[in-house]
Amino acid sequence: MADDIDTIDSPVPGGEEHTRIDIVEEMKTSYLDYAMSVIVSRALPDVRDGLKPVHRRILFASNEGGFVAGRPFRKSAKIVGDVMGNYHPHGDAAIYDALARMTQDWSLRVPLIDGQGNFGSMDPDPPASMRYTEARLARVTNSLLDDLDKDTVDFADNYDGSRREPTVLPARFPNLLVNGAGGIAVGMATNIPPHNLGEVIDGCFAYMDNPAITSEELFEIIPGPDFPTAPLILGKSGARAAYTTGRGSILQRARHEIEEKRGDRKSIVLTSIPFQVGKSGLVEKIAEAAKDKRIEGISDIRDESSRKGVRVVVDLKRDASPEVVLNQIWRYTPAQASFPANMLAISGGRPEVLTLREFIQAFISFREEVITRRTKFELNKARDRAHILLGLVVAVSNLDEVVAMIRSAPTPAEARARLLTKDWPIGDIAQYIRLVEAIEPNAEQEGGTYRLSERQVKAILDLRLHRLTALGRDEIGDELKELALSIEEYLSILADRVKLYGVMRGELEEIKAAYATPRVSEIAPAWDGIDDEDLIEREEMVVTVTHGGYIKRTPLDSFRAQARGGKGRSGMATKDEDAVVEMFVTSTHNPVLFFTNTGRVYRKKVWKLPEGSPQTKGRPMVNLLPLGEDERVTNVLALPEDEGEWSKLNIVFATEQGMVRRNSMDSFTNVPSNGKYAMGFVEDSGDRLIGVELLTEDQEIFLASDSGKAIRFSATDARETKSRTGIGVRGMKLKDGQKVVSMTVLDAGERDTDVRESYLRAAHWKNNDNQTTLDAEKAAELAETEEFILTLTANGYGKISSSYEYRTIGRGGMGLTNIGEPSSNPDRNGPVVASFPVKHGSQLMLVTDQAKLIRMPIKLRHLVEGGFENHEGFSISGRGSSGVRIFNVAKGEQIVGAALIDETEEPENEAEEMVHDEIAARGGGLNPTTPHTTAHSDRNMDDEPGG
Repeated sequence: MADDIDTIDSPVPGGEEHTRIDIVEEMKTSYLDYAMSVIVSRALPDVRDGLKPVHRRILFASNEGGFVAGRPFRKSAKIVGDVMGNYHPHGDAAIYDALARMTQDWSLRVPLIDGQGNFGSMDPDPPASMRYTEARLARVTNSLLDDLDKDTVDFADNYDGSRREPTVLPARFPNLLVNGAGGIAVGMATNIPPHNLGEVIDGCFAYMDNPAITSEELFEIIPGPDFPTAPLILGKSGARAAYTTGRGSILQRARHEIEEKRGDRKSIVLTSIPFQVGKSGLVEKIAEAAKDKRIEGISDIRDESSRKGVRVVVDLKRDASPEVVLNQIWRYTPAQASFPANMLAISGGRPEVLTLREFIQAFISFREEVITRRTKFELNKARDRAHILLGLVVAVSNLDEVVAMIRSAPTPAEARARLLTKDWPIGDIAQYIRLVEAIEPNAEQEGGTYRLSERQVKAILDLRLHRLTALGRDEIGDELKELALSIEEYLSILADRVKLYGVMRGELEEIKAAYATPRVSEIAPAWDGIDDEDLIEREEMVVTVTHGGYIKRTPLDSFRAQARGGKGRSGMATKDEDAVVEMFVTSTHNPVLFFTNTGRVYRKKVWKLPEGSPQTKGRPMVNLLPLGEDERVTNVLALPEDEGEWSKLNIVFATEQGMVRRNSMDSFTNVPSNGKYAMGFVEDSGDRLIGVELLTEDQEIFLASDSGKAIRFSATDARETKSRTGIGVRGMKLKDGQKVVSMTVLDAGERDTDVRESYLRAAHWKNNDNQTTLDAEKAAELAETEEFILTLTANGYGKISSSYEYRTIGRGGMGLTNIGEPSSNPDRNGPVVASFPVKHGSQLMLVTDQAKLIRMPIKLRHLVEGGFENHEGFSISGRGSSGVRIFNVAKGEQIVGAALIDETEEPENEAEEMVHDEIAARGGGLNPTTPHTTAHSDRNMDDEPGG
């Protein structure tokens, strides 16, 4: 720089000298100074009190001027003038805009100024001129200004040095999170959403209880912003990103109602709007979209909003669908808008992007400093007063001597000198001297005497005569005792952080009790796209999963039905040594849970799975789910679409080694996009999931092993647990080398052995003349609740037995015989691959390890036309029978999985029956209302890597 700067003479005779500088360097320096001034002193809020300088100055000036709650309103012009003249030398319009915003309950979740007059609207109309409106501080603002006079924060000179102003307010609640902030600085901007006061304070409590708490854990307490305009918040992913990274996009949408009108007409009524969206602008956008034909079906739109709330009415044409019009409104107008959160604030004197935990941590640290400074201030004040009272106690305890010394002194100075040099007996003040040692460390003398200080002597000389009465002496003693207790309390707060946190917690609880209100922004399920799921037709899908981790969905009507013993068709193309291991039938709109070998669970809707024909192999699940290294999907479970049904259900897990665990579905209501833990295993056991099912407490669990054994026990035998990582309890005892291959859920059966055996001897499905000892009503009841269990083996054999053949026993046993082997050929059947209940008229789908699929009807011989004479379908056989051939498998081929498609429901109307007839003519029999079915398999997808 020395080479770039030199001094030149002035071209004007007698003029000043000029300095030559490098303009590039000067512009860099000047712009940097300007940028830092805007960033730190104008545009960004302080993380401690949540205020920008202009807002802080408005609140401070109003407090100084006495424009506070409980006092009369004052003209806004007066407040603006005081702020501009004393603290903020900028334009009055900017100050008034900031003041007006702090009065608006649609801009701030907790308004800080109480306004009277027209301060604008959410249309947004501008506020009236400052000469017309009046304002004063809101009562809640006292919590931002309390203790300002107790040395709790630093003060600095104002712009001209004539006054002092606080650099930050001693805010008692996290105002930045509660009311949010927005601002554009130089090269950076902030946009912090408002939150619910009660939830934020609860978050502070959680941090004080556990300073190591994470933003994810705080997210459970503060589930998202609470916008004052009360929109719906769609999903939690945007808020989670904002809280964990400091940036995120939060999708919000106007609330709406559908109203019925005369003449079969309907109206959509918007009852709230997204935060920071102008209502009049929204109405204009809807009208423009309707005019441009982007939104079809609107006959009229009008704004009927009033003091009672927002009411934007969209009248529809007679043939318009409200759901379709709503989707178009969300798509083409700001009725659905994103709030781009950028959690930037001044922290430690510099701008920083903060996480939710860092916001709360900064506030708690600040409050700790404020309470410490306030306590020290009050401690010093109490000690000062206690010091004076010590002297007064000495004086009144030695009243005659003090009076004599004063009366005998020729001058006041002599009286003062005599009092100062006198060694006074300590007497009753001995116990209090310790509390004022910080003021008079050498006050206590040897021999139990005490010398007065200058301030004490002055107080004695200034003592009024009425204080020398007995009552006055008691008052002095009582005041000293109270101060002693206060000093001890202050010292304990300063010495114990837990006690300091207790003070902080008490103040926050008072604020929460006084000012917290219920959340107004409801958090709705995530919205994955306007024209996706709403435009997806509800259709039954066959979801297939391969050993190598491929998945796809295929329309159910792509599979034709075949008779028992058919050879099957090519089901899907798979890579070498890959095979289909799991499949189920469900609707496109149903959620699916994916369980992995690491015990984690993920969730997706069926329509989000890749669709393919029966011959395509699908798509690797590793490309669909955020799986970790060496993590593979092992089980897939379809859920009911209506989450309201989930509270009635439990979810039960079964492992290959016979362990079971039962959880409430509440444990899996919310599954984040990155998954969460669902199941634990015994360490180094090699165990894995073989089944996950839904059930209720009055149902029973049925486990089948590959060795031909089965066990049936009550769901309540496996007690419900809240843990998502526990290993569960023993469901079935196995011998070495054996494994559980199938789990299913049965309705509770008849427990009385004699009743079951009597029913089985003469069951209606038996072709014999046996007579039952049961009365007709009981026999009919058992027939109504009877289930038929199909057991399949790897070599294509199987049989169907009555559920009453399997008595309910306690869990943990080896079970009963499920299927026998023919004595002439013990290896004929092969291992059991699945065992589950079936119904007459259902469709059975089987899959082999060579990817062959067959769909065949389940016909129970006693129910087909012609009955036992027909010899068509399955006969019901005993539990220990060896079965018959069901599926012709090629040499070297085995069955690895099976699924049941329930098609027992009757058509609801003539049109539906015609559809059934048409499908049946093509070999189908599809029921469009088919519920989802459960997959059964003897294989598991974590046998080898790839999934």
